[in-house]
Amino acid sequence: MKPIKPSEVIALKKTSFPPEVLEAFNELIAKNFSGRRSEFLMKDAANLIASKMGSPIALVYKEKFLDVEDIYRAEGWLVTFDNPGYNEDYEAKYTFEVPKAPRDTYDRYGK
Repeated sequence: MKPIKPSEVIALKKTSFPPEVLEAFNELIAKNFSGRRSEFLMKDAANLIASKMGSPIALVYKEKFLDVEDIYRAEGWLVTFDNPGYNEDYEAKYTFEVPKAPRDTYDRYGK
């Protein structure tokens, strides 16, 4: 046994989650996808995970099953998690975006 490398953390985290976690996120991403982005509330992800696992919702929060941002970033998504700060009154949400393709130099200069 040796210490984990930073480059190995995301892969280990991905395999340590029950499959229902990524299944729920994949379902919500697809359901809310508008061609370039998908937005949904954190509570909807938590409820769907709990439902799929047949577990109490408290377990979803306790086990940090909602901390999937780095897993999806490693797959190419731009992921934002917006959580209200002090004195803000809105619900936490995830945004998954397809990155814009960088413009080719050829196209940029019209050649």
